[in-house]
Amino acid sequence: MIAGNDTRPEQPDLLRAAFTAISKDIDAAFDTLLSVPDDPRHRLYEAMRHATIGGGKRMRPLLVKAAGKLFSLDNAQLLRVGLAVECIHVYSLVHDDLPAMDDDDMRRGKPTVHRAFDEATAILAGDSLHDLAFEILTIEDTHADPFVRCNLVRALARASGTNGMAGGQMMDMAAESMTFDLHSITRLQQLKTGALIGFCVEAAAIMAHLPPEARTGLHGYARDIGLAFQIADDLLDIEGDAAVTGKAVGKDAQAGKQTFASLLGAERAREQARILVAQAKAHLHDYDERADLLRAIADYVIERDR
Repeated sequence: MIAGNDTRPEQPDLLRAAFTAISKDIDAAFDTLLSVPDDPRHRLYEAMRHATIGGGKRMRPLLVKAAGKLFSLDNAQLLRVGLAVECIHVYSLVHDDLPAMDDDDMRRGKPTVHRAFDEATAILAGDSLHDLAFEILTIEDTHADPFVRCNLVRALARASGTNGMAGGQMMDMAAESMTFDLHSITRLQQLKTGALIGFCVEAAAIMAHLPPEARTGLHGYARDIGLAFQIADDLLDIEGDAAVTGKAVGKDAQAGKQTFASLLGAERAREQARILVAQAKAHLHDYDERADLLRAIADYVIERDR
């Protein structure tokens, strides 16, 4: 938690209500999409349900919805895009937890998929969630315009591939045996964490047919909260409580990874996160109260305890 000794009020009612609503909607959608068949695939579906239903912050789908509010976009369509993002996010967690990567036993307060099932099933569950994300985006219910759907697919593929999340994960693994400076860590986290957060905001701009030159503020907002989010994660790995975070803490230090917190020190990292959040909110100056939820999410990024 970044707030430290700062006695901030609790999350505003707006944000609490928004998280409650999006969590309920995402869980209900996964429950429908991942109905367990009465055939040999049932174990795969059960693993996917274990990974997706219950727990998790659902911040990325909420970002999609919050950005969509700027342009009065259809809530059902925004939910479908948010569901696709969550599929990608959860698939990455399932694979990240595997013994070949971070070898974690707990995720979202319950056993990781490979612990609850087995490694082969976990790999297939992650693969299937990855595929489901793009299937969701290609369906007409997501958007009537096929060019918009194509652009959403392209943007999500870019955010999750070698120039996004997967590339960042490769750099993260390299950080265990290489010395990374602050510039390299920033680049790593812009790919591993920031790219998918950037897509959440970019998706709304795509759906609203916003021209590229009008997206500068949204890009700046997403970039800054992405870095602030990662700094908060680094600090939670040092100072967090596993019973609250729902996953092991102290893993980065054990692996010898350089992070924002290890390079800057906890207090400087905390201050940098606050600066980034202030910058993120400043990028929204062209928007009125329609951006209030985005502003609340920016504050939440550094005030959360999990």
